[in-house]
Parts: sequence; structure tokens; C-alpha cells
Amino acid sequence: MTDPVSVFRALHHGRAPGDPLVLPGPWDAASARALEAAGFPALAVPSAGVAAALGHEDGRTPAEEMFAAVARIVRAVSVPVSADIEAGYGLEPEELVERLLAAGAVGCNLEDSVDGVLLDPARQADRLARFRAAAGGRLFLNARVDSYVCGTPAGTGREADTRTGGEAGARTRADREADALERVRRYAAAGADGVYPIAAPPEALARLAAAVPVPLNALGTPDSPAAVRRLGKLGAARVTFGPALQRLAVAAAREAAEGVR
Repeated sequence: MTDPVSVFRALHHGRAPGDPLVLPGPWDAASARALEAAGFPALAVPSAGVAAALGHEDGRTPAEEMFAAVARIVRAVSVPVSADIEAGYGLEPEELVERLLAAGAVGCNLEDSVDGVLLDPARQADRLARFRAAAGGRLFLNARVDSYVCGTPAGTGREADTRTGGEAGARTRADREADALERVRRYAAAGADGVYPIAAPPEALARLAAAVPVPLNALGTPDSPAAVRRLGKLGAARVTFGPALQRLAVAAAREAAEGVR
């Protein structure tokens, strides 16, 4: 099995409890090479890390710059590379597929919120199904679920509250988990290869993982192997760190610079 997408897909399956696939997040070619040299079998590019490296606010990187950054990272390493492409930059699923393939990526995260507002889950599922059909098995589609980081879905007439904390703050843990469960089920049924309920509390991971037949991605912290193993035992088949490594690198660079100032 030498096809990068097949290799990447296989890495997610048959994993023992407590041994999730760990995908660290490079933000440029140099960091990608360092992570490959550290022995990781695949990488997952975080949009927030790339945004910071390119001088943009998180969520404000132009699509052209993001795909160009992903392409540079892919060229720098020999392991499979997946990419966070936020909510898709307003592009149609078919174009997203073509841009990812042109960049050399083997998969992507695709979010279900825009500017802090959750998208309608049925419409998002339809969009994921279109993406899946266009990809034809050439990409691993990881459907991100933003139930725990956003408030009321669009179309309810209360979207503004999600940005002020009114409605979002009023939603209970049970509300958020119910919404997340609906979304992971819809997205898996639509053909997503994995689901990513970002920021889901540890106690919810087992229930979310049991609700779908596809691997569940959990957001972790690069603290220790024990922290990663714990997420695996709770149900995560895959663990990513978002922009945490990029932020640690910036902090280390600052500390080093201050030491020689």
C-alpha cells in the first residue's frame, strides 16, 4: 500500500484503546520537516498556525495563501499531509476538492460554523456528501463539529447571541452534546471519513465515539504521552493539537531572544 491517501486512511483504523493516531500540526516547511524527523507518520496542518505564520488573524487567511502554504508543506515532507481548510472559504465542495488535490493534501478538516455561527446540520451534511462524491475516495474528509465552541445554529433568529455570549452561555452541556451527537451522526451518514467534535469535554468522548462508525478526532494538548493515551482510552482514534505547537515554538523563540538581548 503506497498510495498516500490509503496509507493515511489506514492509520486511523485498527488502533488499540489508548493508542490514538497523533497528528502534530506544522505551520511551514521547516516545522513540517522537524515533525517528520521526530517520527510522526502523518501531519495535520492547522489553519490557525498557518494564519499566525503568515501574519493573519485566525479565520482571515485568504484561500489562495492557505492552499499555497499547504502545498509548500506537502513538498517538504514524504509523509501524508492533511489540512484544516476552515469552513471552505465560501468555495463549492467540488472546487475545494480540486484545490486540495492540487496542493497534494490527502485530506482535510471542514468546519460547520462561519464567524462563530453554527451552520444548519442538514445543509452541512449535504455539503459533505457533495465533497465526498467529488473526492471519489481521493481525500480523507474529517468533519469538524463546532457545537462546543459556538452557540445557536444559523436560521433560528438568535445568531447574534452566539457572539455576545447570551445564547451560547445559556446552552447547557446537555444541549451542546445533543447537538454534537446529531451532527456527528449526520456527517458520518453523509460519508465523512471521520468526525471532530472540537473542544468536546472528556466525559462526552465515549458517547460521541460510540454514536458513529468512523474514527473520532479529539483536540489534545502536547503535554505528555499520558495525556494523549487518556484521550484514546476515552474514545479518540485520532488526536490533534491545533496551533499549540506553533505557539510553543514562538514562546521558545521569544525566550531564547530575551536570553541574548
